[in-house]
Amino acid sequence: MEFDRSRITSSPLKERHNKVEIEAAVEEAERGAVPPVLEEATEKIAGEIIAARKKGASVICASGAHAIKNGLGRLLGVMLKKGWFTHLAANGAVVIHDWEFAFQGKSSEDVRKNVAAGRFGTWEETGLYINLALAAGAWEGLGYGASVGSMILKDGLLIPEREELLGAAGNFLKAENSGRAARASAALDFYELIEKLNIPSGFLSIKHPWKSYSVLAAAGEAGRPFTCHPMFGHDIIYTHRANRGAAVGRCAERDFLEYVAGVEKLQGGVYLSVGSAVMSPMIFEKALSMTRNAAGRADAIRDCAIHVVDIQESSWDWSKGEPPMNNPAYYLRFMKTFNRMGCPVDYIQSDNRDFFTALYRALEERHQKQVSVQ
Repeated sequence: MEFDRSRITSSPLKERHNKVEIEAAVEEAERGAVPPVLEEATEKIAGEIIAARKKGASVICASGAHAIKNGLGRLLGVMLKKGWFTHLAANGAVVIHDWEFAFQGKSSEDVRKNVAAGRFGTWEETGLYINLALAAGAWEGLGYGASVGSMILKDGLLIPEREELLGAAGNFLKAENSGRAARASAALDFYELIEKLNIPSGFLSIKHPWKSYSVLAAAGEAGRPFTCHPMFGHDIIYTHRANRGAAVGRCAERDFLEYVAGVEKLQGGVYLSVGSAVMSPMIFEKALSMTRNAAGRADAIRDCAIHVVDIQESSWDWSKGEPPMNNPAYYLRFMKTFNRMGCPVDYIQSDNRDFFTALYRALEERHQKQVSVQ
């Protein structure tokens, strides 16, 4: 027996107390001092990134939600626009916080208080608009990140006429093509959702006054991939009656395959995993195996610098290999995974705000030196 989400009462976002305001978070991030211990590490990584971009290799940065809550969305967007990063990857929480910041300038609820009251994650605008964006994106052939990024950039969503969706579904099915059949299914899913929720056709205006802080919007403007790799049930959008697994799955599948395409170009490149203890290592190991399989060579993609950044202490020197099972470091899952990938890997203990700030300054300094020489 399934739980009926129509029993859930959603509340307006304006009623929610938020712990983070984006303008204050950005101001704190931008004035932060870089710890001296990070300068040497980020200077080395900056050099690797510049070298990778000259070769045309990927520079992929995967991060968790705290980077966005720490006000780093705009900074990451600048690094993407400048071409220092070729690809950003994130979990579903990143997309939610980034969207809420763009929409209302604040995010991050009090989990303990709201779970006790039965109100955690039950926010109307977040659940409705992000789920609608995914259904629209699935219909339009977009990935998860691009679907929500497009809504932010356009300040809304185009809701098709019912007849258009039904007609498209019929025409696609007649074509007897697997790709067209998937498109027909997306059309029917979108039709069912807007019909069930009585969403009128036409342009649905959704203003985003703080979109300049959005990394999703920056990725869309730069034409570079921002892929989202959600786990079903992990994010607050799954509490809402507008949530549809088919739309989530179609968009997430496109993003995963786009991510794999980026990993395929990592020879001579750089992979940064910052504050992502589960999502990043899990998708990376599958993607790397897929690319080696497709290349028909087990030695493919061995020259890729992997830098793992997290706030947890590590008592093990990973250059010596994997620790024994009786050592607690063995259970530092993300490092164990990356250490098994056959590429050079190191661990940097750092707050994500300090790390990204230091890396940005190191890259900008190199850029300014290059400009002065020219």
